[in-house]
Amino acid sequence: MDQTIIKNIVIVGGGTSGWMTAAMLAKLFNKQLNITLIESDAIGTIGVGEATIPPLQIFNSVLGISETDFIKATQATYKLGIEFQNWHQQGEAYMHAFGNIGRDLGFTSFHHYWLSAQANLSQSNPSQANGSQYNANDFWQYSLNYQAAKHNKFQPIQTIAQAQMSGITHAYHFDAGLYANLLRKYSVQRGINRVEGIITSTELSTDGSIKSVTLQNGPCISGDLFIDCSGFSALLIEQALGVEYENWQHWLPCDSAYAVPCESTSPLTPYTKATAHHAGWQWRIPLQHRTGNGIVYSSQHMSDEQAKQHLLANLDGKPLAEPRKINFTTGRRVKQWHKNCVAIGLSSGFLEPLESTSLHLVQSAIIRLTKLFPRNGIQPQHIDEFNRQSQTEFEQIRDFIILHYHLNAKQSADNERGLWQQCRDMDIPESLQHKIDLFKATATVFRHQDELFTEAAWIQVMLGQGIIPEDYHPLTQAVSQDDLTDYLTNIRKVINTTVSQMPSHKDYIAAL
Repeated sequence: MDQTIIKNIVIVGGGTSGWMTAAMLAKLFNKQLNITLIESDAIGTIGVGEATIPPLQIFNSVLGISETDFIKATQATYKLGIEFQNWHQQGEAYMHAFGNIGRDLGFTSFHHYWLSAQANLSQSNPSQANGSQYNANDFWQYSLNYQAAKHNKFQPIQTIAQAQMSGITHAYHFDAGLYANLLRKYSVQRGINRVEGIITSTELSTDGSIKSVTLQNGPCISGDLFIDCSGFSALLIEQALGVEYENWQHWLPCDSAYAVPCESTSPLTPYTKATAHHAGWQWRIPLQHRTGNGIVYSSQHMSDEQAKQHLLANLDGKPLAEPRKINFTTGRRVKQWHKNCVAIGLSSGFLEPLESTSLHLVQSAIIRLTKLFPRNGIQPQHIDEFNRQSQTEFEQIRDFIILHYHLNAKQSADNERGLWQQCRDMDIPESLQHKIDLFKATATVFRHQDELFTEAAWIQVMLGQGIIPEDYHPLTQAVSQDDLTDYLTNIRKVINTTVSQMPSHKDYIAAL
């Protein structure tokens, strides 16, 4: 490969992904790089990503942006988890609450002790839980995040000392456009060169790498490394370099969405809602100044007009704009780094925002790039490792999203084979089938190194989607039934007491 020292960076596309990339490179590399960001309304932004997951705290912390400043600048609220309504069956709900649940004992995870207690309860009272062996809803009594969320409470708590439990784990709901504006100011103050313009052509070198891009009625901008943050248009990685896209719609059939903001309503809930409907699902994301809403659906099972009307009929408040249509193809770019071009954001792939992973994928790609950033030229080893890690991350998140669709017991409203039956009957990736089979047989969940979703996340979704393990760990039998009852009772008592002393979510934000 070329041994040219990487000095000139060109970022194509602004929006959240472009300015997150610019901000982090400016912060970490200080004056070592010359960074130009080209943005244009012609590239556009999707504006769906108004909810994230806890790692964004780390990203802002590295940049030196305080949580208070972030909350103020982006009209943000706190997020303790995602509630899934009507996903397993109509009328049922559960939450993927962030953080841990209960307290582990030794090498044995809490949920094994909970399963043991449920089995004991079933044996002593066979009629409990309407004849079911387990009352799955009871599991969330041991989640501090869940109890705070459902009581609309929030306060940052690191640990609960008296119970030796971890405290609140939070993420955010925020205005993605305002976040991009915040990062734009941050980046420009640190020397990022912002250029407004529309790219009309891309010039390639003899080895197939990108030499420069030419702007309409503007200059030709050359660079050593190009970062494609141009969204679904993928101006560089696809249009210029022709990198293929791996389509995953046979596992995730939804291909369309509408997004619309509406007036905010009370109470200010500290969690996202994802409500399933017959052809997909609808999101609700509460901000300080408005509520973000959207509907995700399969165009084979619902028309555009039906989707728009369903969305508008299920808003909490008055819509503040016309619903905006979004078309997408779920999948990933076969190579996120090719030649001297790195795709970050929607140009690298798309997974529907069911678990709010879009901005996390941007964040992880940026951190991955900084760790593998070339010094004396771009090396194939850097490219291969970047692509290997990117593929693994995309596939792990893909499996977690498929899990929600595949494990359902929903019935179609007619005799046709609806979306939910299609998802229930389909073949799934072997990696996901292994996780399901292992949990169903033994209640065991293993988290791969660097995997995004925790064991607690997998456990909550599998329980919420109707899997009750057939067995649990034998070490639970070392605890007497009386001690186990006391152990669970004390955890519930501590959580309830802690939540009762928290301020409301709205009052906590107002105090900032």
